[in-house]
This record gives sequence, structure tokens and C-alpha cells, in this order.
Amino acid sequence: MLMAQRASEERFLHLLERRMDQEQDAEERRLGLEERRLHLDHQHEQRMFTMFTQMLGMMRQGRGEAVPMPQPDTALPLDGDILGRLFMKKTQGSDAGGVYNCNQYFSPYLSNRGNILSGFRGSAEEGYRAYHEDKYDEDKNPNGIINFGTSENKLCFDLMSKRLTQSDMNVVEPPLLQYPDWKGHSFLREEVARFLTYYCKAPSPLNAENVVILNGCGSLFSSLAAVLCDPGDSILIATPFYGGITQSIFLYSGIKLVYVHLDSKITPPATRPFQLTVQKLEATLQNAKEEGTSVKALILINPHNPLGDVYSAGEMLEFLEFAKRHSLHVIVDEIYMLSVFDESVAYHSVLSFERLPDPQRTHVMWGVSKDFAVSGIRFGTLYSTNQDVCNGVASLCYFHGVCGPIQFKIAQLMRDRDWINQVYLRVNHARLRAAQEYVADELRALGVPFLNRHAGFFTWIDFRKYLRATTFEEEVILWRHFLDNKVLLSCGKAFECSEPGWFRVIFSDKTHRLQLGMQRIRKVLEIREKELHLDQKNEAEEDGKADSTDEVIYVSSHHEPSGSSLSDLIVQLQSQMRSSDWLQRNTVENFAKQNPEVFQVYSNLAGKP
Repeated sequence: MLMAQRASEERFLHLLERRMDQEQDAEERRLGLEERRLHLDHQHEQRMFTMFTQMLGMMRQGRGEAVPMPQPDTALPLDGDILGRLFMKKTQGSDAGGVYNCNQYFSPYLSNRGNILSGFRGSAEEGYRAYHEDKYDEDKNPNGIINFGTSENKLCFDLMSKRLTQSDMNVVEPPLLQYPDWKGHSFLREEVARFLTYYCKAPSPLNAENVVILNGCGSLFSSLAAVLCDPGDSILIATPFYGGITQSIFLYSGIKLVYVHLDSKITPPATRPFQLTVQKLEATLQNAKEEGTSVKALILINPHNPLGDVYSAGEMLEFLEFAKRHSLHVIVDEIYMLSVFDESVAYHSVLSFERLPDPQRTHVMWGVSKDFAVSGIRFGTLYSTNQDVCNGVASLCYFHGVCGPIQFKIAQLMRDRDWINQVYLRVNHARLRAAQEYVADELRALGVPFLNRHAGFFTWIDFRKYLRATTFEEEVILWRHFLDNKVLLSCGKAFECSEPGWFRVIFSDKTHRLQLGMQRIRKVLEIREKELHLDQKNEAEEDGKADSTDEVIYVSSHHEPSGSSLSDLIVQLQSQMRSSDWLQRNTVENFAKQNPEVFQVYSNLAGKP
């Protein structure tokens, strides 16, 4: 502690001298630097206080005392799993380990697993929380946040609300209020089998005995991971991919993902950006085996989120043949199968194939949240001809059941084939097509590259030219600029994209919100262009100078503490001190005045013998 104090004092003097120099060049500071500095100062304050109290706690525990650790502020920003990795220690071996071990977060009231769960942060948590606290409303909150980050279809509320409130839907019978078969009521499973037979163009009627009902596809991912894998096993998946799969797979069962990294550069045999090929699957699987990783399954998303790709029948068969060669289960996520809105794009469900390479290891999931614009209704279904898998997943349905009245409504909806075909799908596809074309035209006008796909609710956009440097730290800064200007996007790292600068924008929204959201995006990009132009103008003068706020982000992202010893925390604390002028402006007296409750907790801990 004395060494840490001495280092702090030395750093204080150094920062004081540096501040005097910086004040002379204040007019040359980049636009928006002060705002970033204030935000990052708040993060520093929380991190440094947490480390100080943990150091004291470890010393107390060394004497046999159990000292409760003050928890980091729940508002600590964690962007796209970049800043979130302050809490995560990257495991050795597979590159899939980065988000899985939470060793900084510590509570004596929790098990090791409980600490991991408490410290785990979803990739979009900060933005999603900010949106719910400040939602845009045309009348009540016109300056609120417009959400282009959450994949929801907001175009068909009028159709769905009308259909779901018609008289045939409003039935409540005794069996619907009692415990069902955990796999789902038989009437619903039979209707799901008929529905999938029709819309997936199955060559023969599908069997209701192969259907399992859960409360959403997230629960299906969790359950399948538990049933197909043992602790320590992994599942193969191509990046970028929908980031929520990481939580679904890992949080319950501790199963990790092995990433097949795709990139925008087209190299044979690929013919399009971010194209998955068997060669890439083979290479990644071989590397995983050499590192001692046991891979048990492959996840395929078709249509793809966030790319919007629709795999051809030939591609899907190649992937399934690859999995058969290596005895891998294949989990096929087809949740956007009815959201292919361009008639020229041919969609082929796995269930449409006359013959599957390995039917006992092929499992298909689908749900109503995307295709029927009802993400608030939690309903997902698994179809698998492997009864052992169905029975294993069904055992977990006890925790993931769907309430009886909702099961009845879903069955009624699926029965109404005429309304689905003649009304809903026609209108939904027309609205999705018009919304996607509007966003595409806006991006072309801005000169921004993007993948022009015709499935799902999203456009995968290349904002790399708006980054000061090709780093994920810069990607987070750009993401925050969008959020500060009241439009929520999803940055590429949230999807484990290997290239910084790619963003996902959701276009399945009403016209007035699309227009306003794109105006806000345009404003951010115009400001960013001016900043980059100023940077280029002053590049020679600024060459070699360090920006302390950039260093803060770098430390947060790349120097994760192990949390295993007092020395590790001291090293991390010293590193934080070297990258900030926080101490310079936060004396003990000022800190006590500004944060009396926090200071009292720290004083109580420090004063214990």
C-alpha cells in the first residue's frame, strides 16, 4: 500500500506538470474530447475505488476475516463486450474464451459460478438500458433514443394486435390453466408440425412427436447446449453472429463457442464478403483440436443475423456433410425463415431436404418473435428426429414452459393459413422491402458501403472510414457518439466481428422513426468527418503525443486483472494511475465531499485493524 501511495504521489506530480502544458494547447483539443474525458473519469473513479477496496478485502481475508466487497456501480458502462472485458480474463487456448471468465467481480455471498453470472455483461447492455430509460416517443419524448439496435419488427403491430384480439383467440379453458405436457400441449405440437411441413416445404408430413416447445429460441440454445455438450466442450460458430447466443450457450451450462472468423475481403473459393465456407470450418476445427478443445456441435443461422445472408441449398448440404464427417451435431437457427422479403431470393429450410446427411444430429429451431413481429411473446420450437435429444430438452422445459393461453393463441394463429398468406406475409414483406430500400438509399447518399441483402430486419454497414484507427476501441467511441446523439446501433464487436468498424442497423421500423434515426446517424457521421479532417490537418503536430483518454480505453480492454492476488490488483491499479489524471482532480477532501457515502464505506474498511 505504501508503494502504491508513493506511485500515486509521483503520478500526481507528473500529471500536474502535464496539465500545465496541456492548458497552453487547449485550443488544439479535438472536438468532444472534454465530454469523453468526463465520462471516462467516472469509469476510472469506479474502477479505482473497487480495486482499493478489493486490496483491503484481500488483506483482511489474509487474516482470516470475511469482508464483503463493495460492488461496482451497476451503471458501469460495458460496450459491445469491449469495456465489459474489464471483468473478463481471457482463457488460454481457444480464442473463444475471451468473454467467459469473470475473475474481477467478487462477492463473498456467491459461489464462483454465481460471481461469473453476476459479473457477466451482455454485449448490448448499456445501450439497451439507456434506451429503456429514454425511449423515443413522437409526442411524449421526441428527443428520446431511437432504437436501431434491437432486432424487432415494429412494422406490423396493427396487423398482429387486431388478429390476436379477435374472438377466436380469447379462449380460456381449464386445461390451459393447468400443468401441460412439458414438451407443450399436444394440440400445439401437432399444429407446429403441420405449420413447419407447409412453410418449410417438407417432402413428407413432419411428426408432432419430434416437436418440443420452449419459451423462446434463447432457451432452446441453452437447453441444447446442456443436452449435447459436457462441461469443457465447445460449439463451432461463424462470426459475426447474433451475440445473445453467447449468453444462451454459456450462462447455464458453461459451454463455450469456437469462432470461425469471417472477413469482408473476398478470397477464393468465397464469392461474397463474410462468406462461410467448408474450408474455413475445417481449418478452425483443426486448430481447436490441436489446442485440445473438444467441439461437439456447429451452429448455423439461416437467414443470417447480422449479415442477412440466405444460404443456398448446396451450401447448407456442404455444411451438413462437414458436420457428419466430424460427428458434430448441427443446430440450425431458422428464426427469420418467413422474413425473406425479396421474391427473387430462394430460401431452403433444412426440413425441405429429401435426405439429411446425419438426421440424428440435425436439429432445427424456429419461433414467432421475428416472423410474426411479436418478440414479447416468448415462444420457440425445436424439431429433431432424435428422440433422445427431444427428451433431454423436454426435461428442461420445466424451467422454460409457455403458459397455456399463449399456447392456444399460437396454435390458432398457425391454423389461420389464409390470413397468414393473403394478409400478413404480403403486407409484412412489402413493408420490410420499403424500409430496407429507404435505408439503403440513405447509405448510398452518404457514400457508406453496406451489404445489400433481402432477409431479416438488419443492414450490415461498413463505418470503418469513420474510425481514427482500426481498433475496437475506436469502434466503441463511434458507437457512443451515436448513442449520445440519441440513436442506438449495434457495433460489430457485439457480434464478435473480426474487423473493427462494422455496425448493424435495424430498419424494420415506422417511417417517421427511420427518417429521424437516419438524420441523427448522418449528423454523427458529418461531425466525425470534420474531426478526422482536423486530425489529418494536425497530424504532424500531434505525432507522438499520447491522449490519456484513449489510453484509458486501451487499458480497460487489454489489461484485464486476474483477480487472483493482491499483487495483480496493485499492478492494475498502477496501470490505471499511469493512464489518467483522475488523481490530479480528486483529492481526498474533494472525493469525500462529492461521494460521502462511498467515502464512508472506504473509510470504515480502511479503519479496521
